[in-house]
Amino acid sequence: MGNFLAGKVVAVTGAGRGIGRAVAIACAAQGSRVVVNDYGVAMDGAGQPASEVAESVVKEIKAAGGEAVAVADDVSTMAAGDRIVSAATDRWGRLDGVVCVAGILRERMLFNMAEDEWDPVIATHLKGTFTVFRAASAVMRRQGHGTLIGFTSGNHQGSVSQANYSAAKGGIISLVRSAALGLNKYGVTANCVAPVARTRMSAGVPMELKEIGEPEDVAALVVYLLSDRAADTTGQVYTVAGPKIALWAQPREIRSAWSQDGPWTPERLADVIPATIGTDPMPLLEQLDAMRRAAAAKDRPNA
Repeated sequence: MGNFLAGKVVAVTGAGRGIGRAVAIACAAQGSRVVVNDYGVAMDGAGQPASEVAESVVKEIKAAGGEAVAVADDVSTMAAGDRIVSAATDRWGRLDGVVCVAGILRERMLFNMAEDEWDPVIATHLKGTFTVFRAASAVMRRQGHGTLIGFTSGNHQGSVSQANYSAAKGGIISLVRSAALGLNKYGVTANCVAPVARTRMSAGVPMELKEIGEPEDVAALVVYLLSDRAADTTGQVYTVAGPKIALWAQPREIRSAWSQDGPWTPERLADVIPATIGTDPMPLLEQLDAMRRAAAAKDRPNA
């Protein structure tokens, strides 16, 4: 066991499988006591909750000499967020970090997506991050220190058939940046991780991922962000994909123009925007166009 997180207490949601499990085990291996949260449902959120999923990870941590407690609860409720945080403070008297990994998928094209495919995904990812952040930040404010880590995805750029998931992941980035701004004066940091790793979620991606790693690669980054070595890092979004670590840019204006002759009109905007402001190309749209061209060339009969 290491000591990168010696003496700390960390809560991890979605910790029963995949990346969340790897994070919980890595935190324990580095000296942290861990609250292991997992509701134990299927990847789409369906099925009966199973407390055994979280409890099995707790058993694994204890067998390795660590300390952990299981909380099988639905992060999309405010009460669950409170219970996850209370599990740490009631048992160990403090909470140094939370890592919100819990999420589900309900894939559908936007024009076919139903309300019961939109709401649960937003509730689990975005609200589920909020409920834990909200409860944890109150404790961390009183302590004068703490770390909040949200999980986003490269899909925050947009997705062909996961508008619900992409919207939630984009919202998590904004939530993390808001937490970084609002909690900075209390000594609390907030950051985001956008993982690319082999999990039951990534197994359904319809295209080959050229940059991908294992859950343990993601866990190493999370341990670093939870540690005192990252005490001055806040409001950032990092990607980890196997051997690759990347930093995402902060939102900022690219180009601007001012009207010198009164209010803008549609006619004047039609002249100014293409000539002066332009657009910022979407990398994913360019990739899709390239894929369509390649597919068309493959299907085209030989001359």
